[in-house]
Amino acid sequence: MKSLRLGVNIDHVATVRNARGGATPDPIRAALIAQAAGADGITAHLREDRRHISDEDIARLSRDLEIPLNLEMAATEEMLAIALKARPHAACIVPEKREERTTEGGIDVVGHFARLKPIVSALGGAGIRVSMFIEPDRKQLDASRELGAPVVELHTGAYANASGAAQDALLKHIRNAAEFGADLGLEIHAGHGLTYENVKPVAAIPHIRELNIGHFLIGEAIFIGLTDSIQKMRRLMDDART
Repeated sequence: MKSLRLGVNIDHVATVRNARGGATPDPIRAALIAQAAGADGITAHLREDRRHISDEDIARLSRDLEIPLNLEMAATEEMLAIALKARPHAACIVPEKREERTTEGGIDVVGHFARLKPIVSALGGAGIRVSMFIEPDRKQLDASRELGAPVVELHTGAYANASGAAQDALLKHIRNAAEFGADLGLEIHAGHGLTYENVKPVAAIPHIRELNIGHFLIGEAIFIGLTDSIQKMRRLMDDART
């Protein structure tokens, strides 16, 4: 079974900084700590309302990181221009509603195919690896491949918020979607709402190549430190793979 990569999302370090204003805590410092702790990549979501990550954060991350930067972005001309300037390793296209607290689900690739196509083409043409943040649904997987995106990230939020038999059913849905997507030739990632308690069943799915986790790791860092929170998650992921 191939090793599982861990991408660490640093958005909510910036959330704490912005709550008071000023320069601290610095999300780029958090990214560098995550890099030293063994993260395989850093994820940052530059939202249209700039509620956490800023344009300057993206510029600094692009300059200072030695591991890949995954830029989460809405499918807008503004965000496309920023991505083409910053040239991150990857860009993950996510749905975005101004009033939501966090991303509430996957993007509807089927319904917005015509709008997404030129954005995906422009990013890919610039050498940026495009992923689509989608629900674990076969129609969305088919559309993502037709769109030309080499990667999809399966939304695990419903699974993370469920329990008992409902959670088991949602896990099976994720597992089936991962297998179906891999058979299409897509690289499969997953993320949203993953914690120490629920990560292992997802990490054990052999077709998933990367997990992106942020809010929980930043929250846990308050109690045990960022390095320890990341390394504990890494151990759980590795245990699941073996």
